[in-house]
Amino acid sequence: MANQRQHPRTPMKAQIKIAHPSFGEVIGHTRDLSDGGVFVEHPTLGTLQVGDEVTGQVQGMPFEAPVLRMVVQRVIPGDGAGLAFLGEA
Repeated sequence: MANQRQHPRTPMKAQIKIAHPSFGEVIGHTRDLSDGGVFVEHPTLGTLQVGDEVTGQVQGMPFEAPVLRMVVQRVIPGDGAGLAFLGEA
């Protein structure tokens, strides 16, 4: 199967706060990042559905990072979710 990705992924570990009405806020960790999105590891994110919108904000920066809108592209139950960037919230 050929790689269908538009953007190359870069492994990256950072804390990120993800918010959704079904669970409130959780702090997860990024697994990898591309120009188009991010995979976030947190078991709660495995409860989301493809197409759900969330907001996310990187934590631990020397400045307040922007809050971004993202849409769920794929879910790995018990592990996390792949999220595509939509823009600032």
